[in-house]
Amino acid sequence: MAHRSKRMKEVDKNFDPEKIYKLDEAVDALKKATVVKFNQTVDIAVKLGVDPKKSDQMVRGTVSLPHGTGQKIVLVVIAKGDKEKEALDAGADFAGSDELLEKIKGGWTDFTGLVCTPDMMRELGKLGKILGPRGLMPTPKAGTVTNDVSKAVKEMKAGKIEFKVDKTGVINSAVGKLSFEESALEENVRSLLQAIFRSKPSSSKGVYFRSLYLTSTMGPGLRIDLQSLAIG
Repeated sequence: MAHRSKRMKEVDKNFDPEKIYKLDEAVDALKKATVVKFNQTVDIAVKLGVDPKKSDQMVRGTVSLPHGTGQKIVLVVIAKGDKEKEALDAGADFAGSDELLEKIKGGWTDFTGLVCTPDMMRELGKLGKILGPRGLMPTPKAGTVTNDVSKAVKEMKAGKIEFKVDKTGVINSAVGKLSFEESALEENVRSLLQAIFRSKPSSSKGVYFRSLYLTSTMGPGLRIDLQSLAIG
């Protein structure tokens, strides 16, 4: 039998692995299961009834979480001239063109978001092998390839996130910090789920939301009762 650490034994006391939780019950259980001192991230994993191998069943979009993610956002904007100044004035942490491209080419990825003006995408696209695996490559659909860099920066700083189904049909996303009020975490989860629902491909048939789990960095994964959420 696998050895259970003292920390995990404490966590086990606060949840039932066989139970299907309502959202408020799950948030409460995760808060009670906290046995570490740092502020844990709360994540959801949504299994969808789509086939990501089919181009017409890819689920991808953006949503502005009403309470943000609670994570420090370090934002880079690749732009020239007036757009560089516009980005910095809007709150970007770094803005520029050739010098930042060279820095990224050298392996620098210490940022959480990247915005690019259309005229710079050709050069930035050459760095796809560095940015792509880290989910940092800007796209027009996500609003991160744009001439309106001020709007993009402000939205991302305010909590706008991108979601995308992976090859197994699952969307994973952070929805806040465990220190958030329970109501704030619940609102963030519902906002994300509504955005995923609105992104449902017309070619997707049958049950769209297959399962939903809520977890924290060091906590258990709790299955959520989807019917109780009444998404749609």
